[in-house]
Amino acid sequence: MASSLSFSSSLDGRLLQENQLIRNPKFPLQKLNRRLRGSLSEKAKNDDGHEVFSQFKQLKHVACGLLAVWSVSTASPVLAANQRLPPLSTEPNRCERAFVGNTIGQANGVYDKPIDLRFCDYTNDKSNLKGKSLAAALMSDAKFDGADMSEVVMSKAYAVGASFKGVDFSNAVLDRVNFGKADLEGAVFKNTVLSGSTFDDAKLDGAIFEDTIIGYIDLQKLCVNTTINAEGRAELGCR
Repeated sequence: MASSLSFSSSLDGRLLQENQLIRNPKFPLQKLNRRLRGSLSEKAKNDDGHEVFSQFKQLKHVACGLLAVWSVSTASPVLAANQRLPPLSTEPNRCERAFVGNTIGQANGVYDKPIDLRFCDYTNDKSNLKGKSLAAALMSDAKFDGADMSEVVMSKAYAVGASFKGVDFSNAVLDRVNFGKADLEGAVFKNTVLSGSTFDDAKLDGAIFEDTIIGYIDLQKLCVNTTINAEGRAELGCR
């Protein structure tokens, strides 16, 4: 009995340690496997019988549960980031950062310095945003109404709740942008790349989708939006 209690306590302590480590997305899965297997192998050398087998099964089930938690926590990094945005930047003139953009911004969202444009107002800006790279920019609740954003690159930008009424996105690359609940009424997506971008609960009344470049699956998701008028649906090819 004493041996069983000691073993159970040891396992509980080890699992608590592993559970704390597994919360770190950088903790390698292979290392967890090796630690768990090492614990089992060491115990198997010292004990035998049904009790050890029962403890083995218990540890195996708990380990599977921990690995499942690890999988869920690391499978959707974008979702986690969306739920826990960083504090609003206190950098002076942070809104003017959009006029410079990311000097090394690429389609994978790489940037040399974070761009926090939340709550900024760029209404009717016709020159400062055109052709800029805004990779991974935080744009939620910002106002871009009437702005010229043609040829911009907004890879992995977060624009939930932002207002883009009448914005010209012609020839822009809007790759994996989250436009959830954004107001895009009358926005122009002429010859615009919309790969992987999402428009959940976004307003798209009067939006123009002439020659828009979009994948089939992304198109099906976009066509679910009921605010797109008949002309826009025809341009997209919604069925």
